[in-house]
Amino acid sequence: MAIEEVFSSKGRVKILRILSEIGELNISEIARRAGLNYATTNQHLNILEQYKLVRHKTFGRIRIFRYNDENARARMIRELIEFWEETK
Repeated sequence: MAIEEVFSSKGRVKILRILSEIGELNISEIARRAGLNYATTNQHLNILEQYKLVRHKTFGRIRIFRYNDENARARMIRELIEFWEETK
């Protein structure tokens, strides 16, 4: 995994921050909070899921994405986000 791939996109960073703070949301709500359109949000979530930083559950046609706290890299990113927010 190239760290540049994850952090090279402002949209992906926004999505990681949102999910690390809130826990789980559907794509439409993630897109709304991140200020992104649905298609772009979906693309970013697919990349983040490939790197196992987020995961999803499906309920019919609705996919709920959540931050993957079981992944050590995801936990470290959450700590970075929390530290960054604390020291603003």
